[in-house]
Amino acid sequence: MTPNLFSRVRRNHALEHATIHVLSEKFKRFGAQGNATPHGFFLNIFGDIPPEEIARAAEEALARLRRGEHLLALHPNCGTVHLTMATVATLAAQGTYAFEMRRQGKARTDALTFLNILPTAILVVVLSLIAARPLGMYFQTFTTDGRPGTLAIREVRQLRPTPIAHFFRVLLGQNKQIESRSFFISTEG
Repeated sequence: MTPNLFSRVRRNHALEHATIHVLSEKFKRFGAQGNATPHGFFLNIFGDIPPEEIARAAEEALARLRRGEHLLALHPNCGTVHLTMATVATLAAQGTYAFEMRRQGKARTDALTFLNILPTAILVVVLSLIAARPLGMYFQTFTTDGRPGTLAIREVRQLRPTPIAHFFRVLLGQNKQIESRSFFISTEG
């Protein structure tokens, strides 16, 4: 990916997060999922938010980023945070297991050995998840850029919910009675 395309994705990712923050200030009890591209970002909304509010929130988010509210670019539920947490937890569990197997001088696992290692592994994973959240927020500073520069919103289009939207509806625990809408916010600059 060329530096310009990477910059566009980072700024659109920041605008996606900022839009979700603005919506969260105005509406309660909804879920959101999005992903950025060089040409804008997709936003899936799970809840009763009128479509016209998406465009208003995106415009307000862009204006606030321009005014210097750069922290709107970071979101605690970003995939970057979750990926960091999953990676650190996996490495912690595997490291604990390998360390204990070596410490006990065992080459193979049996059920008793596994059950003896499990409480330690769970403790290490919990501690690693706590430590990994701020690390994920830090890594997010590389996947977003809260300085929009010349970024401008070109169009907000409502789309038919995609299979990804349906997957995230289930993942977010949203039931079928909740409205599900998908949007593409295209940008330029």
